Amino acid sequence: MLYLIGLGLGDATDITVKGLQAVRSCSRVYLEAYTSILTVGKEALEEYYGKQLILADRDLVEQGADEILKDADETDVAFLVVGDPFGATTHSDLVLRAVNAGIPYKVIHNASIMNAVGCCGLQLYNFGETVSVVFWTETWRPESFYDKICKNRAAGLHTLCLLDIKVKEQSIENMMRGKKIYEPPRFMTVSQAADQLIQIIQRRREEGEELGVTEDTVCVGLARLGADDQIIRAGTLRQLVSRDLGGPLHSLVVTARLHPLEVDMLRANAEADALEHLRMVDSSTFTS
Repeated sequence: MLYLIGLGLGDATDITVKGLQAVRSCSRVYLEAYTSILTVGKEALEEYYGKQLILADRDLVEQGADEILKDADETDVAFLVVGDPFGATTHSDLVLRAVNAGIPYKVIHNASIMNAVGCCGLQLYNFGETVSVVFWTETWRPESFYDKICKNRAAGLHTLCLLDIKVKEQSIENMMRGKKIYEPPRFMTVSQAADQLIQIIQRRREEGEELGVTEDTVCVGLARLGADDQIIRAGTLRQLVSRDLGGPLHSLVVTARLHPLEVDMLRANAEADALEHLRMVDSSTFTS
């Protein structure tokens, strides 16, 4: 049996009772280590679970899946994922490989950013398509995430932005030379995401484009959601670009139409004057 087990968002104790029982029954336990991170390391998980963990990087999961599935038709193997197992689409491939190999599988769910984001005060059914905001380079500056945010806002829907994670990444130079030398881990902050969005806004304004998002759009910065030191900060994009929300992981929400209850919830964690310029769309809806 292949078990795909969600670990939740905080630390070792966020695993469910069912998930912990499954982990302790497995002969091999893999820890997926590239789509997200917990606030504690591998050693803390091993101590709490009472099992040795095998780190599964992107290469192993996407190119060496047969190694993970080896003998899983005869013994129990666990694949641990921060958040929920299907919060990242890459894990669907592992399930399909198991099915094609005749290996039974079981999913044990847990909280993920996709549902925990509701703690910021925005109602989950008012969210549109989730987008990923990637680190720009000198030669690669995609803007597709901005267009998706604007599309959501045009429909009155908030946007959850998942911010880039660079773990065990090679430089182009080392990749070309075939050297297995990896760059230090990098985790995009709310400030960095806000800065990239503002650069897009400024460029498109100069080109005379009608803007779907501006520097005064109300957003919500989230840091270490699910941990004891989590931070939720509502503010305009202009305000959040200069805010330091501490260590990873960060997420950003770009708001659209706001129900009065959402406005009240945002106010509990808002920067000064962040909500002062909301416009009333109708008797029960606001926007920025």
